[in-house]
Amino acid sequence: MTVQSRSPERLVHVPLGDRAYDILIGPGLLARAGGEITSRLKGRKAAIITDEHVAPLYLEALMDALQTDGIEAVSLTLPAGEKTKSFDHLATVCDMVLAARIERNDAVIALGGGVIGDLAGFAAGIVRRGVRFVQIPTSLLSQVDSSVGGKTGVNSRHGKNLLGVFHQPDLVLADTSILDTLSPREFRAGYAEVAKYGLIDNPAFFEWLEKNWKQVFEGGPERIEAIAVSCQSKADVVVEDEREMGRRALLNLGHTFGHALEAATQYDSARLVHGEGVAIGMVLAHEFSTRLNLASPDDAKRVEAHLKAVGLPTRMSEIPGDLPGADVLLGAIMQDKKVKGGKLTFILTRGIGQSFVADDVPSSEVLSFLKEKLAK
Repeated sequence: MTVQSRSPERLVHVPLGDRAYDILIGPGLLARAGGEITSRLKGRKAAIITDEHVAPLYLEALMDALQTDGIEAVSLTLPAGEKTKSFDHLATVCDMVLAARIERNDAVIALGGGVIGDLAGFAAGIVRRGVRFVQIPTSLLSQVDSSVGGKTGVNSRHGKNLLGVFHQPDLVLADTSILDTLSPREFRAGYAEVAKYGLIDNPAFFEWLEKNWKQVFEGGPERIEAIAVSCQSKADVVVEDEREMGRRALLNLGHTFGHALEAATQYDSARLVHGEGVAIGMVLAHEFSTRLNLASPDDAKRVEAHLKAVGLPTRMSEIPGDLPGADVLLGAIMQDKKVKGGKLTFILTRGIGQSFVADDVPSSEVLSFLKEKLAK
């Protein structure tokens, strides 16, 4: 697979047989949403799911774009934030989609960040046993990560993303001009996922980011390039391992620690957002790899230096408020979806761009490591 250029746009095709779809990346795509959808889907009705932060900015423009191309749309605006990824809100979305008489060839459209995408995708996957699904991600994090690959879900009191289904989108429209309205904190949080793709298996991309991250933040061709490379990287992995039975687990680099930290803060976005948890988690993953004599300490320092340079937190001590003890964090890690037969699985590394799946990591080692890091 290769990224196709339709300057200044990029197109990444995800070849999954009868579930194949395109990811369009570039400015101004929201205004073309109706035409892009009607050229791919048979239905002419849509249910838009969005949140109270995004709706005032982009909902009217999307409704107008859909109406121009003959798509009848209704919308539902939900509270913003990670706590919206709940079973109660899922029920609300499903009821709205059914009340709108959305049929299998019609579409549920997610207009928002990762929370809305995960929630709307879950609803699209279970209403009528599956309706069409379009992602219009409005955050950098969702454009490069959660909108691609078909993983949907909500959180449980037992942990993050433990309830969900695999339901691939039929189209992803990553309008890069939308990112100009993000706060610096939101953009930085999304950038953590961009850096992740270099740290998994693309050291040249990580080096490119070290040199060009300021231009990525400023916008322009470097931003589009970074998003396109990230989407291509994820698409390649998804095609090889759609249901996370093997290599796709690499995409969770930093997430095992990060998800535990999110749970520890009760998903309070004032204290920690997902990308910040991933940033801290990626540093912890590299440091833990060093502790196990798998990687050089210089690699962990290099990862931390880059993430710190862009303004991301890299230490648990940077999370506002008190954190629970190491045993509680370990308990959250034990609820991770990658745990098999009660054995811990981590994404560790042998160096920059040399991540791998480590099965049966001793819990005693993890507990000792967490105690050490919490003390700093």
